[in-house]
Order: sequence, then structure tokens, then C-alpha cells
Amino acid sequence: MNKDSVRTQTQFWTRTIKRTEYKGAAAIEIKQEWEDKDSIVYIVHSFSDAITMQPLYHKTWWKVQTSRNASEKKVSETVVDFTNKTVVYNGKALSHSDTARQTKAIWAGYQSSLEKYFLNWHLDLETFPLLPYKNGVTFLIPFYDPGTASNYQSVAYTVTGSEKLTGFNDQTIDCWLLVHESKGNKEVFWISKKTKEVLKLEQQFGKMYRYKIKLGFSA
Repeated sequence: MNKDSVRTQTQFWTRTIKRTEYKGAAAIEIKQEWEDKDSIVYIVHSFSDAITMQPLYHKTWWKVQTSRNASEKKVSETVVDFTNKTVVYNGKALSHSDTARQTKAIWAGYQSSLEKYFLNWHLDLETFPLLPYKNGVTFLIPFYDPGTASNYQSVAYTVTGSEKLTGFNDQTIDCWLLVHESKGNKEVFWISKKTKEVLKLEQQFGKMYRYKIKLGFSA
């Protein structure tokens, strides 16, 4: 959508975070559910080391359209177990012998992360609050998006300044601006200076815009 157009393709993302154990080690467990117009379309279940946030386990379940205008949706599931060093895609364990384009790319992405320290790019909203913010600093974050064809990469995010964000009940929130740019893509995150929470994302790719807004709730 354009920046000032009517909002379309709205989704609600629910993320729950708790301290737990994974195979006897202290861990952070994060669950995500994404709701589309009529159903849940995406579920993620992740475990990360409680001290380093290095991924231990990552499972994704997708329900996506078979084509842009199709009403039919296809379910896909991927499980990456970093402890056992396995990747399972739609019930099939992947290996070097895979030749299908999709599975070969997923396996190659996983292989690129081996023997390295990295963070789960799918948990970026949980990673950014951990950063030591300072005006003008650039963070090179070692990211890998488990279960996808995306390879391990060092991604630059720069604190470009500060800005006041108007929140619920017209409260004014002082935020850091965290910016990431790549070819044809620009992302700006508003990070609360007080709580370190990610409150807003504005992403521009070409003439299209995408937003993430943290919603308030009452207990």
C-alpha cells in the first residue's frame, strides 16, 4: 500500500515470551500466532539460550495462498533443531542429497549458520530491546532466519537519532530511531528509550509501505 492509502492486508500478531528450560538448559521460549482476515495463518515456536539468545529450536507452520489470486491455501511446516543438527521440511529430513530447489535452498541456509554465533532473525522484535542504544552507533547483527532460504548474514542497523511518538491517550514517548537499509528496502523502528520495546516499524520497499504497530491492552 502507499503511505497515505487505506490500510489493507491487516494482520494481528500475538507473541508470548517466558523463561523456561530446553533439554535441561535455561532458555527463552517465544510463541507467535499471526491472524489474517479469517484464520490463523502462521505459528512459530522458538527456544533460545537464556544467556546468549543463540537459537536452540525453531518450528514454523504456514498457511499460504497457492497463488496471488487463489482462494486455496497450502500448509507448510519446517522444524530446525540446532541441538540435534536436523532440519525437517514438511515431514522430510533434509540433507546434502536434496536436489529440489526449495529444500536445497533451505538446507543451504541452515548450513551457512553452522559453527557461527548468530541470532534468530525471526525474533528481531525480541532482539532489538537488548541493544545498548547510543546516537550514531551502528550494530552489525549476525542474523539467520531458520527454516528459510535466507543465509547467515551480518546485518547493519544504525541509530539515526531520536523522535517523539504519540501513543495511546496522547502520551508522548521518547524513542530511538533504528534504521536498516538494503537495495529497494528501508526499515525504520521506533524503540522506546524507557522500556526498550519496539513500538512501531515503517518499512518502504519500492512504492509500497508496511507497518507494525504494538497494540496496547488492559489487564
